[in-house]
Amino acid sequence: MQFATIIGHQETKQLLLKSVQQNHVAHAQLFLGQEGSANLALALAYATYINCENKLPDDSCGTCGSCVKMNKLVHPDFNFVMPVTSTKSVSKDVLSQKFLGEWREFILTSPYQGLNEWMQHIGAENKQGNISKEESRQLVKLVSLKAFEGDYKIVLIWLPELMHSAAANALLKLLEEPPSKTLFLLVSQSAEKLLATITSRTQIMQVRNFTEQEIIQYLQEQQNTDQTTAYQISQLAEGNLNAAIKLTAEISSDYFTFFTEWMRYCYSYKFGEMIDMSEKFQTSGRENQKNFLLYALNLFRKVMLFGVDASLVSYLPPNELDFVQKFSKVITGNNAGQLAEELNQAHYHIERNANPKMVFVDSSIQIAGFLRGNS
Repeated sequence: MQFATIIGHQETKQLLLKSVQQNHVAHAQLFLGQEGSANLALALAYATYINCENKLPDDSCGTCGSCVKMNKLVHPDFNFVMPVTSTKSVSKDVLSQKFLGEWREFILTSPYQGLNEWMQHIGAENKQGNISKEESRQLVKLVSLKAFEGDYKIVLIWLPELMHSAAANALLKLLEEPPSKTLFLLVSQSAEKLLATITSRTQIMQVRNFTEQEIIQYLQEQQNTDQTTAYQISQLAEGNLNAAIKLTAEISSDYFTFFTEWMRYCYSYKFGEMIDMSEKFQTSGRENQKNFLLYALNLFRKVMLFGVDASLVSYLPPNELDFVQKFSKVITGNNAGQLAEELNQAHYHIERNANPKMVFVDSSIQIAGFLRGNS
């Protein structure tokens, strides 16, 4: 993987590039970021750059023998350890090595996926994955070998917080006495679950979530998502690119248009139209219903912030800005909390399989009262 394939994160890319260019490569580095962040993608691009034979100022060349192998995840000096469990195809000696084919396929599909997707990918059903104590012996054996082709032997450990205590202690010993020309890249989502002694022996690279603009750019360029849908997904994803990718398959309507019509009918006490909308809401599917209510909550939050100080809302497309400006006039300190709580309750009931039409109609009546009662 190359840095150029990762949307945004220029500040982190520059730090990683400089560490190699100035020969300040730490033997153990912790890429720390939430699920759906670029922590794994950045670790992969960093590893590719380290062993690139024709490094460019801002990226690996992508064409040398090392880059070709790294981009296919088949470089002999690039090794992986990840959480696994017994499956129908692997029932004994459950080690990362036995899942390398599935792992390559999984990561090359998208490096932004999480543990749940990985467990589904290997057919683990409802089992929990971990990095077992048996893996520690394999890890020690692995790093005892010299690099075959590159400058460094690189060991990437995905989700080290899921290590068995024996494996974690083995890793700690390796970090305390690192083998020559061996790099450990730990990609974690929960540093607090790691041994403090492991964390203290790594150079930590904090990887932020994706911005709304970065998610929009990714969806438009990589998923061919139209601008309106991409923007609405970015509001729901909360910086999680994995969630954003999944949402592209779930969103099937224009949430903004539906929301503005709903609020106008509520404000005008047009109950017949509310009933008609409840029919549409019911047929949209439960995932769409939950996503719409989350989108509505997000938009309400922006309306409330705009009413306090317009500068608190960083970006709104023109049509939403016009609506927010007008709607903020009917949102007051008296009804803001009531409206947000009503939407939260509606989402709660939909999650628990309540009748969507009844939930929508009830919320419509409540919201109408809150809007008109405080106008």
